[in-house]
Amino acid sequence: MSESSGNGREQRRRGLPLEAASRITGLVTSVMDLHVRIALKEVDREKRRLIIGLVLLGGGLAALLTALLAGEIALLCWLVLVKSWSWMAALGAFAVVNLVLSGVMLRIGGQLTKGPYLPETMAGLTKTTRALVGR
Repeated sequence: MSESSGNGREQRRRGLPLEAASRITGLVTSVMDLHVRIALKEVDREKRRLIIGLVLLGGGLAALLTALLAGEIALLCWLVLVKSWSWMAALGAFAVVNLVLSGVMLRIGGQLTKGPYLPETMAGLTKTTRALVGR
């Protein structure tokens, strides 16, 4: 009899770490599910905002391109007809100016597109990780 009660205690001792691990796994799973739900909501909001922004930017860029072309043609004609530049000199000047402007705009645009994405999700994951690790 004492042997069977000894086995029962041993089985309970082995069962406690497994039960604790199971609870911790359940807790971590629950917290991660919460973060996934928050991320999905945030992605949906961001997606709508980005799509609307891209459509508006596309329309604005098309109108800007049309105005830029008209302005460049008018300025090119003015340089050739009024200032007596050759066509090659006027086109070369336009090419240089356009290259410099496009380089500056691409550099600024690249800097603006960097940045935190899904900030609420990242903040939540950071808090959870710190709480679980104990920092």
